[in-house]
Amino acid sequence: MTLFVVATPIGNLEDITLRAVTVLKEVNVIAAEDTRQTRRLLEKYSIKTPSVSVHQHTQPEKLEQLMARLRRGEDIALVSDAGTPNVADPGGKLVELARREDIKIVPIPGPSAVTTILSVAGIPTDSFMFVGFLPKKKGRQTLLRELEKLAVPIVLFESPNRVLKTLGELRQFLGNRDVIIGRELTKLHEEILKLSLDDAILYFNQHSPRGEFVMVITPDL
Repeated sequence: MTLFVVATPIGNLEDITLRAVTVLKEVNVIAAEDTRQTRRLLEKYSIKTPSVSVHQHTQPEKLEQLMARLRRGEDIALVSDAGTPNVADPGGKLVELARREDIKIVPIPGPSAVTTILSVAGIPTDSFMFVGFLPKKKGRQTLLRELEKLAVPIVLFESPNRVLKTLGELRQFLGNRDVIIGRELTKLHEEILKLSLDDAILYFNQHSPRGEFVMVITPDL
């Protein structure tokens, strides 16, 4: 009766731990954010464990079915599309329910886009602020004003269709700071850039943004 929270690759399917593969093979079911996305990983490592989808729109009845399986003594692995579950990710509800009932929860650590980009940022990272995705509308400008006051690196995620808007607003509220941008980390077309915000805006106006982005904005020292 254990809920395993399993980190999976953020791009390169070889970036998975031996322990994670073992757990995914041995549990009774895999609760995946998107079963189609997870299937690629399972097929690569010949993992035959059945999977079910669990995401932000999952109905309470389906979560209760998984909880019932845990109560019966089954083991479940929770995975997201990429990286560590519950870090800017919708899988937290199942963990919350299991925690309420004192069901054993075991983390299986591994890839994370946050630590990946920080490891190559080339700046002090003893402390930092992770904000995930900025709010699309409500609270967005309020958060940007709060970020302006921080004296630590700021890490955030962004999608390709909003990256130029976000870079422009960061420039507006935080000034022309340096930003380390990771695009398609660990994948075939990985790109890691360190630019001023002005230069980053210019660059992505000239190169159409593609893939998933993680950014580190340096503090204004």
